[in-house]
Amino acid sequence: MMTRKLFGTDGVRGLANAEPITAMTALRLALAAGAHFTRGGHRHRVIIGKDTRLSGYMLETALTSGFLSMGMDVMLLGPLPTPAVAMLTRSMRADLGVMISASHNPYEDNGIKLFGPDGYKLSDDIEKEIEERVLGTGFEPVRGLAPSAQLGRAKRIDDAQGRYIEFVKSSFPKGLSLEGLRVVVDCANGAAYKVAPTVLWELGADVVAIANEPNGTNINAGCGAVHTERLCEQVKASGAHLGIALDGDADRVIVVDETGTVIDGDQLMALIAESWQSAGRLAGDGIAATVMSNLGLERHLGHLGLKLHRTSVGDRYVVEAMRRLGLNIGGEQSGHIIMSDFATTGDGLIAALQILAVLIKADRPASQAGRVFTPLPQLLKNVRYRPGQLPLEQALVKDAIAAGEAALNGSGRLLIRKSGTEPLIRVMAEGEDKVLIARVVDDIVGAVEAAAR
Repeated sequence: MMTRKLFGTDGVRGLANAEPITAMTALRLALAAGAHFTRGGHRHRVIIGKDTRLSGYMLETALTSGFLSMGMDVMLLGPLPTPAVAMLTRSMRADLGVMISASHNPYEDNGIKLFGPDGYKLSDDIEKEIEERVLGTGFEPVRGLAPSAQLGRAKRIDDAQGRYIEFVKSSFPKGLSLEGLRVVVDCANGAAYKVAPTVLWELGADVVAIANEPNGTNINAGCGAVHTERLCEQVKASGAHLGIALDGDADRVIVVDETGTVIDGDQLMALIAESWQSAGRLAGDGIAATVMSNLGLERHLGHLGLKLHRTSVGDRYVVEAMRRLGLNIGGEQSGHIIMSDFATTGDGLIAALQILAVLIKADRPASQAGRVFTPLPQLLKNVRYRPGQLPLEQALVKDAIAAGEAALNGSGRLLIRKSGTEPLIRVMAEGEDKVLIARVVDDIVGAVEAAAR
């Protein structure tokens, strides 16, 4: 019996074919989620999408078996972006949506994300209830199973990609076209390898697609939103106006301008927010972003009379803040851009189209329009640790953090946290003094590395 926590900041995630990402736990998760979402007398349905990882076949089959045994009809979408699953959950009136993906992680990992009937990721409370069903000592696999005559049926949805393509295209402003623009799109050998080039081409762009030949093991391998080097080179080599890098499940985007320079999520949010404010389209008093976003973004928004509402790390927490505060733009520096006018979660393709729309209307190259504010020096380093280790609880790490805060003395920010998706400690600092920031981060990283040996 597993004793560790099942859900992290973005569903269940880990090494494929090791707990908790095993066929058995996926089956139990489907049984538990099915028990929660099969309340009421109507026929229940669940949709399942996945990215291109080899382990997706194993998890898809196990989840399908669990849902069918609970009397739920299962609709299989095949490889499709996470935001497509969220959209189709609502569109197809499903009780539950499931995405099998570990996002930007390497192919060896995989994960399971759950969406409610409204297309939003499940709340902490619902995840806790499902987790207790899976991990609790009183778990009974046969509880709530459907009678033989009421077992669910499974079928493939052949037009799922087409539905999503048309949905994404509908978000692009009417009257605009991508005619005359050359766009390089890095599909990360992931879930958007078919839909992303198609959307851009059908809107008129001259498309150069890279990392669009998945083989089950090359997702995010030297490509995508986390590894933009190849995209930067391709943009310059092909004379493109813009480069777009998606991650493995295409819920995030990083943009590269025509000079081959990366534009991160903070700049993209600032660009869209400023444009929407000018058009009278921005809802609420600002935007939502996580504690990782640069202080330069907060200052820039302040000059526009807008607020930056900071949240915990994780796009689900950004979405929760947006709904609570009535905002329609939010996101993360890493490229999760949420625009609630269109989607319930981050959508890399929709965000890319909004950026392209702003560039077209401004009639300026991305290298100019995409430099909205000057970021403060910020440095982020990751330290990997082994399962079971607790480096942040060690005295030498606590002392290093205290010394770093004293050195900054109110002139910057220091943020140390455990990743919710990988066994990493993330150490981030920002402030006016670049040299001081580097020293503070290096000292803390050294202490964490020593504690993790």
